Amino acid sequence: MSPPPLLTEGWWFAVPGERYEGLFTALDLHDRFPVTLDEGADVVRLPHRSREFPVFVTPELDGWRLISGNLDVMVGVDWDEWMGAVERLSTQCGEAQMFFEDEAGGSNVWVVAEQGRIRRRYTREDDPEWVGEPLPWEDLRADEEDFDPEYDEAEPNEGTAGAATACFHLSVDPTRIGADTQIRGHGWLAPSAPGVGHKDLGTLLRS
Repeated sequence: MSPPPLLTEGWWFAVPGERYEGLFTALDLHDRFPVTLDEGADVVRLPHRSREFPVFVTPELDGWRLISGNLDVMVGVDWDEWMGAVERLSTQCGEAQMFFEDEAGGSNVWVVAEQGRIRRRYTREDDPEWVGEPLPWEDLRADEEDFDPEYDEAEPNEGTAGAATACFHLSVDPTRIGADTQIRGHGWLAPSAPGVGHKDLGTLLRS
């Protein structure tokens, strides 16, 4: 049976599988409990208590761990909170990526950070904005075969793809997890507040 795609609610982080342990410190997560990909895939629909919202850390998927579920509560919805989280993750894990899509609102963001600093960022709500140098996989308008700089105009970063394409090139597309995905280890559920304990997390899963 093929593993299920993840319901990320349009927002997730990715960190390298070999250095993922630092994410629990970076995001201040507690009392983690081992789960399968199936058990954690629909994390946003799991019950929670008080202020203790579960966050799902996937098993290693093609060398990456994805973090999803209840991030609006865990991280916040402010721009500085988003950037602070991805920078902290990259400090603890060496590299971190963030992806955000809101089709209704027209927002699209992807970020690559290394060693605590943002290397590349794409943001689109009304007009697109970029930070950092283009990455090798980016297909820019100015590099297209039919682009003639004598007659055509393009912004330096014009043509850069959004989060749906970026995650495929950078790490793992959660909507494309399937039979060909290399899965290693188990995932984790980790609440956003301490004191839940493994026993209570097991109960939460079975609720």
